[in-house]
Amino acid sequence: DTFGHVNNAAYFELFEEARWEILTKGGYGLLEVQKRRQGPVVLEASLKFKKELKLREEIIIRSEIYPYEGKIGRMVQKMIKPNGDIACEGSYVFGFFDLDARKLIPPSADWLKALGLA
Repeated sequence: DTFGHVNNAAYFELFEEARWEILTKGGYGLLEVQKRRQGPVVLEASLKFKKELKLREEIIIRSEIYPYEGKIGRMVQKMIKPNGDIACEGSYVFGFFDLDARKLIPPSADWLKALGLA
């Protein structure tokens, strides 16, 4: 951005990319969501900016998924700089959404497996 660092909206995009990578590697990527008409929906999102990230600075994103409570899942993601500092921490509440019924549904076995929770 104009300050020479990563804009706040870009953090959300980078974290989302990492979440889709997890799902795709777990066998439940975008094509599977489109085929089954069921997939993730973010219900809450919160970011804590801890250290500045400059344009093109390398990072690692670590994601931790917690077991579901009913229809609700939780995840924490961290952007880690090469020196080990946490640049940003994201907290998410999400659910498993039926695209036809337009409502949250209990997580399927395949969905939980894709998240590494089965």
